[in-house]
Formats: sequence, C-alpha cells, structure tokens
Amino acid sequence: MYAIVRCGGRQEKVALDEVVIVDRLPGEVGSSVTLPALLVVDGDRVISDPAEVGRYQVTADIVGDAAGPKINMIHYRNKTGYRRRLGHRQRHTQLRITGIGTETKPEAKPEAKAEAKAEAKPEAKAQATSRAKAEED
Repeated sequence: MYAIVRCGGRQEKVALDEVVIVDRLPGEVGSSVTLPALLVVDGDRVISDPAEVGRYQVTADIVGDAAGPKINMIHYRNKTGYRRRLGHRQRHTQLRITGIGTETKPEAKPEAKAEAKAEAKPEAKAQATSRAKAEED
C-alpha cells in the first residue's frame, strides 16, 4: 500500500515505514504530523475520487532535521568592480511514515447527545419567557 501526499507545495509518494525528506515543517523531533492524501493505492485498488480520498490520512513522525546541498551564487558586473558571493542551504525535515488509513472520528455517545439536548431546553424556555415578558412591558 502506498499513497501520494501533498507536503511543502509538492507531491510525494510514501509507503509505510519509509523515511521521506520534505521541506521544513514546524515541530520537534518525535512529534507526529498528518498529511492529506491525494491518491491511495492498495494492491489492485486505486482510490482517486476526492470524496473517498478525503477520508484517508497519512500520519508520520518527525525523525530529524536536515540541510540540502550548498548552492553558491556569484553576481558580477563587468567593468564596475561589482562582485557579490551568496550561498544558500535549504532546510528539510525527515519524516517516518507510521500509518496510511481512513480517518477515524470518535462519535459522541447517544446518551451524551440526549443529555446535551435536555440541558439546552430549560435555558431556551427561560430565554423565551423573558422575551415574552419584555414584549408585554
């Protein structure tokens, strides 16, 4: 099973227990991040429908930070003595993919929903009676 995820403005192909290098992400080593899946391939089954893929999520742990290769730039203008030397190293984050699966949202228990409705009704009645009294005056 593998998935295509969006991270850092690019798309990455990820599989379970794979280490992927992406653009710098906020977070500390050991913390968990969730990436949105764009495509999921599970054996012969390819899931690309946006409504169905929206239920899938890819979870990953931050393994560490890394830096890309050094890029040197030299600016030079002829006959003026103008020379500038610049350098840049892109910062990256290493992610270990820990799970590819459907998003599980814990649903509230039916008893808790009934209790919430019961608590809301007396307050609504009190507000309605106070409005009615205010209109009569």
